[in-house]
Amino acid sequence: MSDSASRFPSRKLRYYTLRNIEKHRLWNSIPAETREAIRVVGQVLPFRVNDYVLDQLIDWSAIPDDPIYRLVFPQPGMLSDGDYRRVAEALQRHAPADELKRVVHEIRQTLNPNPAGQMELNVPLVEGNPIPGIQHKYHETVLFFPSAGQTCHAYCTFCFRWPQFVGESDYRFAARETDDLVAYLAGQPQVSDVLVTGGDPLVMSTDVLRRYLQPLLDAKPEWPSTIRIGSKALAYWPARFVTDADADDLLRFFEEIVASGRNLAFMAHFNHYTELSTPIVLEAIRRIRSTGAMIRTQSPVVRHINDSAEVWRRLWSESIKHGMVPYYMFVERDTGARNYFSLPLARAWEIFREAASGVSGLARTVRGPSMSTTAGKVEILGPAYIGEERVLVLRFLQGRNPEWTYRPFFAHYDEEATWLSELKPAQNAERFFFEDELQSMIDSDNR
Repeated sequence: MSDSASRFPSRKLRYYTLRNIEKHRLWNSIPAETREAIRVVGQVLPFRVNDYVLDQLIDWSAIPDDPIYRLVFPQPGMLSDGDYRRVAEALQRHAPADELKRVVHEIRQTLNPNPAGQMELNVPLVEGNPIPGIQHKYHETVLFFPSAGQTCHAYCTFCFRWPQFVGESDYRFAARETDDLVAYLAGQPQVSDVLVTGGDPLVMSTDVLRRYLQPLLDAKPEWPSTIRIGSKALAYWPARFVTDADADDLLRFFEEIVASGRNLAFMAHFNHYTELSTPIVLEAIRRIRSTGAMIRTQSPVVRHINDSAEVWRRLWSESIKHGMVPYYMFVERDTGARNYFSLPLARAWEIFREAASGVSGLARTVRGPSMSTTAGKVEILGPAYIGEERVLVLRFLQGRNPEWTYRPFFAHYDEEATWLSELKPAQNAERFFFEDELQSMIDSDNR
């Protein structure tokens, strides 16, 4: 065990789901009607939490308002009243399993699983056949979903990847091997970045992670030039990098990736500064940075959890303090429990601007608020006027057509709109500049 690991007691990770959450010592501190809501909503949306989150991150004296509690526990408002009643009624009368499954499936279908053309437009085809476990939306970046990494140390209630975790194979992205990825990349010389995502790749052991990534390192020297790992493990299980049995092996593998001449970008999901409050997470951050990896932080802005400028200011300031680079503030995607979590775009921009005004220039690397739409990542630059018309200024940070990147465009100002599809083009234009080309892309895909 390393010297740093010896300063922290080793512990075994324990998970809680609907089947055993009542065994946790603090379960009975949740009001009875709230416990019932957890059981009902948890039939539709995934629920999984571990004892590190329960014991060290949640302030149980502050529930139900504690942000980390709302981050991991299903809430009553996450389903419509009608859908909630359907599930509750089926549970109360002990409906047959196939009936409950049918009801749940019907509700999930209304929650826009896999939004923004992920199934229809993002999965590449080779000789007319889709490649499992790969998405390629932007020219330079390919997403890779290793099948062994399609779970998480705990599930965020707002997560747009919720279809990965509900056991319905038609929704799921997963690749058993890396061979198809390597073969595909050989014909895509413009790709510089491979983002390993999930789920969470760091639920895998180091041996399994190496089995997936070593073919990338062996395929061609210094290609791809950047390997990104998208992970919530720093927030939900920092012991993965400190006291887990293969923590040192994992860090050595990170060092090997860097030594190969590649950039290793650790895309850390931190939703609230509370997740940076424990000594072990700070040690985990230090150890990862010591390998030469760069840690970038990102999160959506979500109602009930981090919808305040002060939360973001503290999150970004703490990130800089510990050597991490603030990267993205996202807008909650149009899927899952979005009606519970979403904010008006104008309000998201106000939170972003106010938070950014209270941090040093080092933290202003952050971009956003950004919507990951079918067309691409659309950044909200704020309100302005064109003549007498109040507008919302937008631009693409990434586009399906890279020629759209950084091109500003204007929407009529709408204080209530929460997504691009709810905005209308400014100056009575019939459509935004990219819409005809996007429709042509959708039509030509013809799957």
